[in-house]
Amino acid sequence: MEKKVEISILCEIYGALLTEKQFEFLDDYYNNDLSLSEIAENNGITRQAARDNIKKGENKLFEYEDKLGIMKKTLIQEEKIAVILSEITKIKAKSSDKEVAKILEHIRNELNCLV
Repeated sequence: MEKKVEISILCEIYGALLTEKQFEFLDDYYNNDLSLSEIAENNGITRQAARDNIKKGENKLFEYEDKLGIMKKTLIQEEKIAVILSEITKIKAKSSDKEVAKILEHIRNELNCLV
């Protein structure tokens, strides 16, 4: 997975556990596509200080993920749901029973709510 996407996902999951500044800097850098210079200028700090804050925030996010594994579990769950949805589509295509089709559609809708 691309680092930018990974950091964005981790920020969504663990962002509240970071300091306000760490979250703000990571959000600006990865989600708002601001440069280190822009972040530094906006916050009245040096470019190096902005970089240090971003690196500390990244390290914290990876530390939380290593300990809690929420992103990994979520990605595995999404993969399993995709497989189940695919199997439902196969069953529905081969079945002519309208009641079975109705049940399968209900299951599909419930699974789609999880993703």
